[in-house]
Amino acid sequence: MLVVSTVLVILGALTGAVWLKVAAGALGAVYVLLVFFKVRWSRRAFVVVAICLSAAALIWRRDGWALVEQAFVSAGFILAFFVALSTLRTAAGSSASIRQCGLYLATRTPAKRYLALAMGGHLFSLVLNYGSISLLGTIVEQAETGPDGKFLNVVRLRRMLLAIQRGFATTLCWSPLSFSMAVGSTLVPGGSWGATAGYGMVTAFLATLLGWGLDVAFKPPRPPNAPPPPEPVGSLLSLRPLVLLLIAIVLGTAAFCTATGLPVIVAVTAVVPSVSVAWMAVQVASPQPGAPRPAAASVATEVGRRCGDFLAREVDSYRGEMVLLYMAGFIGKLGAGLAEPLVSAHLFDLSAIPPWGVLAILVCGMPLLGQAGMHPILAASLLVPLLPSPEALGIAPGLVMLAMAFGWSISAVSSPFTATVLLIGVFGRVSALTVGLRWNGLYILAACVFGVAWLVLLTAVTG
Repeated sequence: MLVVSTVLVILGALTGAVWLKVAAGALGAVYVLLVFFKVRWSRRAFVVVAICLSAAALIWRRDGWALVEQAFVSAGFILAFFVALSTLRTAAGSSASIRQCGLYLATRTPAKRYLALAMGGHLFSLVLNYGSISLLGTIVEQAETGPDGKFLNVVRLRRMLLAIQRGFATTLCWSPLSFSMAVGSTLVPGGSWGATAGYGMVTAFLATLLGWGLDVAFKPPRPPNAPPPPEPVGSLLSLRPLVLLLIAIVLGTAAFCTATGLPVIVAVTAVVPSVSVAWMAVQVASPQPGAPRPAAASVATEVGRRCGDFLAREVDSYRGEMVLLYMAGFIGKLGAGLAEPLVSAHLFDLSAIPPWGVLAILVCGMPLLGQAGMHPILAASLLVPLLPSPEALGIAPGLVMLAMAFGWSISAVSSPFTATVLLIGVFGRVSALTVGLRWNGLYILAACVFGVAWLVLLTAVTG
């Protein structure tokens, strides 16, 4: 059902047939209802809210069905995007070379460790998304766990986990494989990945330096009798498989965009599953040293088996995430549509806010809404439509989209309701609240100040 929904999204983009996109979203809704009793109550609550909003739209709005259709289109695309990225995570899970990359990053010397893990985590996240935190987090956790099951150096583990988490968060500023770019390009009038990527790459680099500077300036004291760090493993060549994979995705996406004229985000949804299957075939066809090379039929059989495992087992393990993402996209789009008359009636008149104030609202508002339990997709979908358009503000759409994406990245490291914070808490054996506000508290404040100042500077320079 999820695969069919993903195919319908791609076909709808290729043909321009809106009914295909609506059908994809409706099929996603059927999936959500089928797994309703298999997810936590926190996920079911979103489904209940979506049903109530849909009923309100159909009863009180003449264009209620059109609003529901738009919500189906938005949620269906987000679900297809997630399914496509999950194939890449699955292919990476069976790759010994990717694990070797992780070991190389996690065993750098203390002076290089934060930057190595932050930048390496950034590269891994481009390919694995949340899977990068799982992979690198597992590696550093194992490296810092002694025979008795206790951590060898709690301070070192904390610093490494934060570097990995912040490296992931910086990809949200520019990566075409991130949900921030996929959602932002549909919410911000005139917004696109191409208009944001350049600014986002520079912003991601500066945010990485900000995190590194805070790590160096405020590092906790080394625990007494703490063992020395592990010996470095591998060399710079260990990163070659990851770089080659990124090149394959970039070239495939560029070729698809050139041939079809579709946006980068749609191209990624179509290209990534193909790259994942090809990568699995390369893994199977490249035997261990001394082992005979398998026949083509054997390779095809094994790849087919892995694809079957992905559909039958692995996808099911993501059902909680998929329900949350689908419902966040659905509620956000429908809620924004229902709020439009209130904006038109000036009940939420934000037109008097200066441009820098709008940028500050996006940078600081996203993490604040995250503390209230809103997923970034939902927060962005509700917040952005209430703000004046970039044209009315006299700001380039790419900068407005960057402000939203940067606020999204801060929310990703601070909200105790996001997957990144929950995962880091599991590896560090602390609560999500500790990770979000205690471990990252200083970084959040510094990032908000930096983000607003940097965006105001960019606006002045480009305006």
